[in-house]
Amino acid sequence: MSETFETASGPETPGKVPVPRALVLACRIFAGIGGVTLLAMMLTTVASVTLRGTLGWPIPGDFELVEMGSAIAIFCFLPWCQISGGNVLVDFFTTHSSPRVNHLLEALGDLVYLLIAALICWRLVLGGMELRDYGEQSMVLRLPVWWGFVVIVPAMGLLVLTCAATLVGHLRRARA
Repeated sequence: MSETFETASGPETPGKVPVPRALVLACRIFAGIGGVTLLAMMLTTVASVTLRGTLGWPIPGDFELVEMGSAIAIFCFLPWCQISGGNVLVDFFTTHSSPRVNHLLEALGDLVYLLIAALICWRLVLGGMELRDYGEQSMVLRLPVWWGFVVIVPAMGLLVLTCAATLVGHLRRARA
């Protein structure tokens, strides 16, 4: 029912707690979407630079595609980073603390991240709806800007769920 992230250093690696398998799968899928988006951005950039250098014909709106793709990729990678304990951890002062204290501090960090992620998710929903209502488009390709929000908002919602799951996991480890 739960999957514990284990690394070469073992299951007690800071930041790694048991979480539901379905959540791990969802985070992997979104990370895959981010990876495919990153690959598409790279291929677009290489093709545009190559065409510009050899034939003088760049791909119109390549910067718009890379801009939208960057936002999508970044938001898709956030849940995986959280669930795998990949966020930056400054343990200078907590190196010699007990596992209980470390898990409580991790839980506090997860709570703060959860609140920030929920706030951002809420504002992204409202912002995406507003962009759709106003018909905001990109300058060159005239792509509706809100299209990127179709992937970004669910990725942010997944981050909120992931923060909640890791928060619960750290609280459980602190009690154990």
